[in-house]
Amino acid sequence: MSGKTIRVATDVGGTFTDLVCFETDHATGEQRITTAKSDTTPPNFEEGVLNVLEKGGVDPKTIDFLAHGTTVVINALTERKGVKVGLITTEGFRDTLEIARGNRPDFFNLHYEKPVPFVPRYLRHELPGRMNYHGQEMRPLDLSGLPAILDIFRADGVKAVAISFLHSYANPAHEQATLAEVQRLWPEVAVVSSHQITREWREYERTNTAVMSAYVQPAAQRYLTRLNDGLTAKGFDGNLFIMQSNCGVDSLGSVSRIPITMVESGPASGFWGAAELGKLIGEHNVLALDIGGTTAKCSLIENGAVKIMTDYWIERDRNSAGYPIMVPVVDLVEIGNGGGSIAWVDDFGKLHVGPQSAGAMPGPAAYGRGGTKATTTDANLWLGRINRDYFCGGAIDADMVSAEAALKEVGDKLGTDADDIARGIIRIANNNMVNALKLVSLNRGFDPRDFTLVAFGGGGGMHAAALGVELGVKKVVIPAGASVFSAWGMMMSDLRRDYFVTKLADLKTGAGAVIEGVFAEAEALAASQFGEEDIDRSKIKFLRYGKFRYQNQEHTTEVLVEGTITDARLSQIEADFHETYEREYTYRLKAPVELVGIHLVASAEVGKLTMKEKPLGNAEPSPAAKGERKVDYALEGIHSAVIYDGDKLQPGMRLTGPAVIEDSGTTVVIHPGNRVEVDAFGNIHINLQGA
Repeated sequence: MSGKTIRVATDVGGTFTDLVCFETDHATGEQRITTAKSDTTPPNFEEGVLNVLEKGGVDPKTIDFLAHGTTVVINALTERKGVKVGLITTEGFRDTLEIARGNRPDFFNLHYEKPVPFVPRYLRHELPGRMNYHGQEMRPLDLSGLPAILDIFRADGVKAVAISFLHSYANPAHEQATLAEVQRLWPEVAVVSSHQITREWREYERTNTAVMSAYVQPAAQRYLTRLNDGLTAKGFDGNLFIMQSNCGVDSLGSVSRIPITMVESGPASGFWGAAELGKLIGEHNVLALDIGGTTAKCSLIENGAVKIMTDYWIERDRNSAGYPIMVPVVDLVEIGNGGGSIAWVDDFGKLHVGPQSAGAMPGPAAYGRGGTKATTTDANLWLGRINRDYFCGGAIDADMVSAEAALKEVGDKLGTDADDIARGIIRIANNNMVNALKLVSLNRGFDPRDFTLVAFGGGGGMHAAALGVELGVKKVVIPAGASVFSAWGMMMSDLRRDYFVTKLADLKTGAGAVIEGVFAEAEALAASQFGEEDIDRSKIKFLRYGKFRYQNQEHTTEVLVEGTITDARLSQIEADFHETYEREYTYRLKAPVELVGIHLVASAEVGKLTMKEKPLGNAEPSPAAKGERKVDYALEGIHSAVIYDGDKLQPGMRLTGPAVIEDSGTTVVIHPGNRVEVDAFGNIHINLQGA
């Protein structure tokens, strides 16, 4: 092994592109950490990645392992910047996308319109052939009409083709044959088949997922190619891995073929990082909160495990049913509340914060880039919670005149001054985030008092203590390098792929062998695919979950089923299902239980970072103190707070609020009475007043 190993992670967010670099000296065991942030550069996102490497002083030639997360897929979907897609489906089912589901949220609106499909009807074509739900061929596939369909697609400027046939989750043979023929007849076109993405039932969701993957595939491939070429041009010859929505990384080639799997790659890495951090510090039950420039996202981690689901929708709100994407995604709640969230007053004189955001350009009014709308950042700055003389780590001169003008504009609509408006913005933003945290905890049968709140992102430390008091959590932890924590999480991730297979089986005699057979088949497929990446079978770890329901119910509950499945274990599996179901829904039924499908997690380590503890030193924090200033805590009034330099806080130091800890990336607001200690990894533990 060489003298040093350099691991790097970059994360492209809506506002900033983050970098974390760990340099490990194998002779001494010493770890040197470098972090950096630069503006995100749409539409050429790869430029922001190269910029942040340069800003962090990281030479691509020296990098051994590089993990990358990006918003390019979700941006292409929400901004409608994908390509024209043609759909090939089973005869008689071209309108599946149009019919969708009857789950309209605005139920009593007689003028409600369903979301417009990503493929118009004239580009949805059919082929004869039919499988039944057992995977048995009822009618042979007829490909004679395919050349004419592709001619229509070419003439109309189609750039990507999606294939989705009825019951292909049970037998993908017809999809496989069509995919091969499209690739033969039109090798230049991007093409994806639903079975390549998921083997779960639900025809509409599976078809829409294939369509959306095709929609973003050319843009994602272009971006990943440009990123790889840009890094290679600068001498990078290490391993490049892409963060997935399932909290794992995957190879560049695999992601390029099915880019929809990275639809929520940024949030996933942060929540995986929170789970790994929890294990390091002995807190296995975690409420994770990521507050960025545009949004706040939260997820619940139980016993160190991040929950993964496939019931994921984009653009779903109280007015629209949204669009389903049936890929493994970390279970999260996202709201439009970040540092750039705009404060506004509605027609009834009510103050709101978000979901609209000022972004990076022009950004909050205090950025001095022409922004005129008051944001959460402006409110924090006005109240002294953010240091106006050290704004964005000193990179920006705070434009307090513009910030005041923006706050007063909102205040004039409510007949109050800038101080009260700023306090109101903070309280409303906090309330919005508390409600989001309750959705992933209380609404799912979990008591927040049993959890530790881990808050990160640029805005996590400013709001975490207040949120923790409201929820009654055990304590609050702000990770070291909180502002780039999602990037850190990528380096804690394994190469991971999730396999979902639909299989109906009653939990009765004989079912054990059937269920074991489904798992064994999925494990063999995973081993084969990992083998193509030159990963030895002995390095692959498997985790088994079953998706169960009471007979005749619609949806399922996932239960961990470790080890070999036999008939003798079925009673314990059923008992585990009853317990999980009751916790989530508050009741259980005396009804037969059936398996609906399996969820197999296959993972292998590919350069995962090992953190090293530092010895705890003197508890006296005065060496890190750099002054005092008046801080308005919104609810607790104005206090003289000691200001600490976060870069000078050392393991073992202890302090008591009121205080503010600030570094170049984030600010941590310590409320009066909060007790703080720095652990051996440099994380900030906040024990709340009265705890």
